Amino acid sequence: MLNKDKPVHQPGPRQILAQIEAVGLCFSDLKLLKQFTDHPRKAEIIRGLSADVLAEIPSYVPGDKPTVPGHEAVCRIVAIGPDVQHHKLGERVLVQTDYRGLATPGSNAAFGYNFEGALQEYVLMDERVIMDPASGQRFLIPVPEELGSSAVCLVEPWACVEDSYVSPERQGPKAGGRMLVVAEAGRALLGLEALAAIAGSRMAVCGDESQRATLGALGAGLVASIADLGDATFDDIIYFGSDAATIAALNDRLANRGLINIVTGGKAIGKPVSVGVGRVHYGMTRWIGTVTSDACESYKHIPATGELRAGDRVVVIGAGGPMGQMHVIRNVCSGIAGVQIVASDVDDSRLALLMHKAAPMAAARGVNLTAANSTRPAAAQTFSYFALMAPVPVLVANAISQADDKAIINIFAGIPAPTRFDLDLDAYIHRRCYMFGTSGSVIRDMEIVLGKVRKGDLDTDCSVDAISGMAGAIDGMAAVENRTLAGKIIVYPSLHDVGLIPLSQLASHFPTVAAKLNGGFWCKAAEKELLAVSSRRI
Repeated sequence: MLNKDKPVHQPGPRQILAQIEAVGLCFSDLKLLKQFTDHPRKAEIIRGLSADVLAEIPSYVPGDKPTVPGHEAVCRIVAIGPDVQHHKLGERVLVQTDYRGLATPGSNAAFGYNFEGALQEYVLMDERVIMDPASGQRFLIPVPEELGSSAVCLVEPWACVEDSYVSPERQGPKAGGRMLVVAEAGRALLGLEALAAIAGSRMAVCGDESQRATLGALGAGLVASIADLGDATFDDIIYFGSDAATIAALNDRLANRGLINIVTGGKAIGKPVSVGVGRVHYGMTRWIGTVTSDACESYKHIPATGELRAGDRVVVIGAGGPMGQMHVIRNVCSGIAGVQIVASDVDDSRLALLMHKAAPMAAARGVNLTAANSTRPAAAQTFSYFALMAPVPVLVANAISQADDKAIINIFAGIPAPTRFDLDLDAYIHRRCYMFGTSGSVIRDMEIVLGKVRKGDLDTDCSVDAISGMAGAIDGMAAVENRTLAGKIIVYPSLHDVGLIPLSQLASHFPTVAAKLNGGFWCKAAEKELLAVSSRRI
């Protein structure tokens, strides 16, 4: 609902009040509205700030408390509390929304989730929340006045895309972490000594006396069964075996950011395994394996990052949507040699709009870009890189079936965290696939994208398909849900009475604004005219 009577919170001693210039609507906003208390980022904070501090922040709204969505935002600081140290009155800032230092049971806190977001005219933020505890950096990043509001707010979704390619992947056991070793009777424990030496603590469930002796010598605490581990979770799980039920049970023992290594020794699992595909994105869990008996082999094909590799044959599933367009354009412009990209979607009109934007970029860079409607029969193809834009578990299973050797599967869309799905892990392990997911972005990603925008290397406004004031925000969310618009929707909260207007219909509502479009695309000049015309109508 649109609450026209929501009060504006005045800042406390450590708080700031910011006026929202523009906010982009995102499919993640819709997931929050649909899942609400089940969303891992709507939960209460369990680590990072005390309950007493959180109680001082009226915009902290975990659990079943009403919230305000919207996390793709640019704003201006209009009031500050007397004890604010790192932010200044009048600063124009880009909002980094992902508070990774504030843990929830299944993820972390975030602006627009368990803290009120930007789909309102004013938002209250607390300096104890919006500072990175690890680096001391600000989550409100100063931006120059010359950049348009829409171009800046769209840095956030582009940064989420960037994060999925540049975020580092752990290529070995977690140093000082918790390790669990599970072994079927008769399995050789090759490579385990080197891996176990990295862990801080080790537990084991094993099947025969020689294994118990080996694991005991490595300092592992022995238990008789997985059930005897209680509620314990682990950063690394190494399973020497091939039993589907055991693998499914170990899924629940993975800690957030945990990694499971399945060492089959050449023996087939023989049937699909129930895998927590939702946690790959939200919990950043990882799955690797080897057909050898050496547990070290699995780690060797973990990529350093999720970046494309020279010669990759890439398919973007859901390429016609707002985030899919960003993936396609980002990869077309990556400069990585020999990349071929297939943009796949179920909607011809969305694909046509994407190709209108991306095909000239691809031609100028010599990138092979083609579009494919996935509802039509086509010759069987395989790929070495999959970017999945829809939160549909079967797409992960399909990717494994179409995977080349050492294929990377980027689960970009957030499949609900509790979701499990049967996957062919025999094929996954044999083909040395690697599936991963990232959620949100970090300051580094925002700065990378902001730098590209400032230099003119990236036009984030090419994503825009419609604009709105607050009066059209609900219609905008419906358009996101029903996928009736291919690009991003930008809401200007200061325009109270402006409804949802696709750019294709702009001339009938604001002809002078439409005249300022850049070849039909949104731009700073059109935005400036919109704000001016709308203010004259008030």
